[in-house]
Amino acid sequence: MTAVTPESVNLRTTPASAHRIWRVVRLNLVNKWSTIWVPMMIMAFIWLINYLIWWIIWVATAPADRAHAFEGTQWSGGASYIFVYMLVIGIQVISMTFPFALGYSVTRRDFYLGAALTFLLLAAGYSIGFTVLSAIEEATGGWGLGGHLYTSIYFGDGGFLSRLFIVFALMSFFFFTGSISGTLYMRWRMNGVLVAGAILALIIVGAIALITFTSSWPAVGDWFATMGPTGVAAWLLLPTAVAAVAGYFVISRATPKS
Repeated sequence: MTAVTPESVNLRTTPASAHRIWRVVRLNLVNKWSTIWVPMMIMAFIWLINYLIWWIIWVATAPADRAHAFEGTQWSGGASYIFVYMLVIGIQVISMTFPFALGYSVTRRDFYLGAALTFLLLAAGYSIGFTVLSAIEEATGGWGLGGHLYTSIYFGDGGFLSRLFIVFALMSFFFFTGSISGTLYMRWRMNGVLVAGAILALIIVGAIALITFTSSWPAVGDWFATMGPTGVAAWLLLPTAVAAVAGYFVISRATPKS
């Protein structure tokens, strides 16, 4: 891990709040290995594994059957791993940099706003890269083999901007889900995380029970079909905003502990 020194960040030099927030962003991006290079390596490895699988299918399938064989790849969930890693980054940003930042007299408000800005910038950057790769995938006919990774059905087929929005919404959701987990840990340690996880599990089970007992699963399926990937991504911004606001209030009373 890259060493963080007072000289490399210098969080106290600028009095303006906007500058202090930007200092926090810089602090969060000091360790570029975990925030930039590792996600890129993960996606490169996922692409390589998928490409090898596509190549095996291509070679093992008769030319007349290849189109049908590759239809199933549109349901590939391989790209989902990168979103899970965004959750990990969200946790790391809070748990690893919060104690250090407070040691340099950064307020909790400025720290959290800086962390939120970091998440949005990373989400924007990764979303652009992801969507560019999806455009290349389409232009090359699935990398010459008819495969789907960045153009899986979950990311929609409404064009570049629609896919960019969907990926950005997903990235933001996982970033702030990770951040709320990190703030809960900072505030109440593992007990807080476990209690919150238990409450969330009960809410999910309760929702499933309600839908099941009211025979509403067809209506749920119709809702997803009507909304489409873009509509579902738009609704996903609601829990993202709730997690972001909740994280702010939780961390406002958090105290780093050794």
